[in-house]
Amino acid sequence: MKLRTRLHLVVTGLTAVFVVLLITAQMIATRARVREDIEASHQVAMQFLGRLANIYWNIGGPQVVLRFLEQLGHVRSNGITLHYLHGPVLYHSPPATYKAGQYAPQWFSHLLAPHLPRYTFVMPDNLELVVRAQVSRAILDGWDEITRLLALTAVLLIVANGVAFWIIERALSPFPIIVEGLERLKRGELDYRLPALGGLEAQAMGAAFNRMAQAIGDNVAAERKAREAEARLEERREMARLVEQRLEEERRLIAHELHDEFGQSVTAIRSLAQAISARTGEPAMQEAARLISHEAAALYDAMHGLIPRLSPLTLDTLGLAETLESLARDLQKRHGSVTVSLRHDLRVDLGPTVTLVAYRFVQEGLINALRHAHASRIEAELRADARSLSVRVSDDGKGLPQEWTRPGHFGLRGLKERIEQLGGRFQVGNSGHGGVLLAAVIPLDGEPQPA
Repeated sequence: MKLRTRLHLVVTGLTAVFVVLLITAQMIATRARVREDIEASHQVAMQFLGRLANIYWNIGGPQVVLRFLEQLGHVRSNGITLHYLHGPVLYHSPPATYKAGQYAPQWFSHLLAPHLPRYTFVMPDNLELVVRAQVSRAILDGWDEITRLLALTAVLLIVANGVAFWIIERALSPFPIIVEGLERLKRGELDYRLPALGGLEAQAMGAAFNRMAQAIGDNVAAERKAREAEARLEERREMARLVEQRLEEERRLIAHELHDEFGQSVTAIRSLAQAISARTGEPAMQEAARLISHEAAALYDAMHGLIPRLSPLTLDTLGLAETLESLARDLQKRHGSVTVSLRHDLRVDLGPTVTLVAYRFVQEGLINALRHAHASRIEAELRADARSLSVRVSDDGKGLPQEWTRPGHFGLRGLKERIEQLGGRFQVGNSGHGGVLLAAVIPLDGEPQPA
């Protein structure tokens, strides 16, 4: 049921209850008034007629009493009868001329009529004078008053309900506009705003609706921008992964070229220089051949130091543990004043992707410690079980510089992104005893683990 219908029913019901209460009160008042009027009139008539009848009887007998009654005629609210006891009626008062022929409904008369008293005056010669109360005219007056009241209340009911309906319709007229606005918002018209509405409450609702629509529009726009930004970020991450994969492939190709082609060429140059030095007898030629052989050897050593940094070729053949041991021995040999320690427990298959990331993690940690930390001892540790791989690199150097997070430093940030792409956790910071601690946990079953 609509709200306006419920309000109309409430107004109509309250008005009807008011009319019923008003009519009930009027009927109660009319009943009391009729009772009071009848009793007062009857008392007066009884006292007056009884005394006069005795007086006229004493003067001239029944004929005088009869002439007196005929001259008296109708007495309001009373009926008078003069008759012999168990005999003929000598006189009966004429009917009332007031509203002659009109009567109230029987149910109304029965509802309002009080108990009608009757008084009998016994006179000589078995003559009786009977006075009865008659209420038909008084009840008819009450009925006419209630009828007029009903007509008036009917007019007032129509007018009041008409005014109430007009006020309700005017008060509820903004509701369809608000409902239409909500429907338009539901259809996605987020730029729709309600016009100015009449009434304080409607204005407040319209203002609240417009603020809500504005907030929804702003939130949707922000969410759209966030999704677009997230999509662009994901595209960039995907591009970064592709670039990283391409870089690894290029590094692997370059490392193979250096090892296979360039390495053989340098070895051939060194062999030729040694052969020339052995066959010539000229000191100048021997010295030149010796210098060529020495530079070729230095170039060969530099090339073999560069190859692991480009791509650890032994990962596919020897595995992660032996490749890291080779890397640690090589760094220990180059930096004799620094102790490089490696511990590992790798009894499960890590897979090529995790293996390469673990190698880059240890390699980045060792090289950073040697280049920047001025450490005297570097420790690396790798442990793997069926669920995850845990990697730690720590040193006793001077700790992280304050500018290590500024733009342009991609080593550690690149490691962090690569580990997080695998669902792992990355941690870097200064240790409690000085130096830097790098730690990572990479899940082997797809579940991230705490670092």
